[in-house]
Amino acid sequence: MINLSDMQGLEQLLLSRLSKSDIRTWMQNYARPYRELMAYYRCAMMEVATKFNVLNEELSLQYDRNPIESVKTRLKSLDSIVEKASRKGVGISIDSIEKNINDIAGVRVICSYPSDIYMLAESFTEQDDIRVIECKDYIKNPKPNGYRSLHLIVETPIFLHDKKRMMKVEVQFRTISMDWWASLEHKINYKKDMPDDIRAEITKELLECATMGASLDARMEGIQKRVEQEAD
Repeated sequence: MINLSDMQGLEQLLLSRLSKSDIRTWMQNYARPYRELMAYYRCAMMEVATKFNVLNEELSLQYDRNPIESVKTRLKSLDSIVEKASRKGVGISIDSIEKNINDIAGVRVICSYPSDIYMLAESFTEQDDIRVIECKDYIKNPKPNGYRSLHLIVETPIFLHDKKRMMKVEVQFRTISMDWWASLEHKINYKKDMPDDIRAEITKELLECATMGASLDARMEGIQKRVEQEAD
């Protein structure tokens, strides 16, 4: 009889011997549970996105403006899931994927001002069907390269025809300038054949741009507050 440890060992052997393309083909064509899991994550992603659209509608009445500029969603591809599982050294079973990979379903909330981020995050996490698993504040504590964002991993229920299922969703909050910077930084650093000296120069410039973006966010928010005070 094969025990759990042996099964995990076989799983790791499979992961190391097969190409990512082979694993993807197997998951897509022969493993209905994987397709069902992706459908569950998609449902959870839609549930969270809807919550923010409702909050935006409600808060627009209170603040006389929309605190949310846009809500974007993305579902991690099977290639990315396999790659991350391999990088973390975990199995590719349904249970292992759900337990060890928290960002399969993602929702990005683009806000006008930094204070809107914290206000929305608080309103969202106070809802009684949201459980916060992890919080990383890269706004108060930016990454060394200048990246800024508020990241939450939350668990939320989805209601199927015969059961309720708890699913994890990653929520990222950014201002317009944070999102613009992160998008361009990703495109620039995607080029892997860049000489080291050029990359070092660009990394320094990107950090300076991130600092300028943070300053711009603060100044624009200050202007907005002055306008609101004058209106009162």
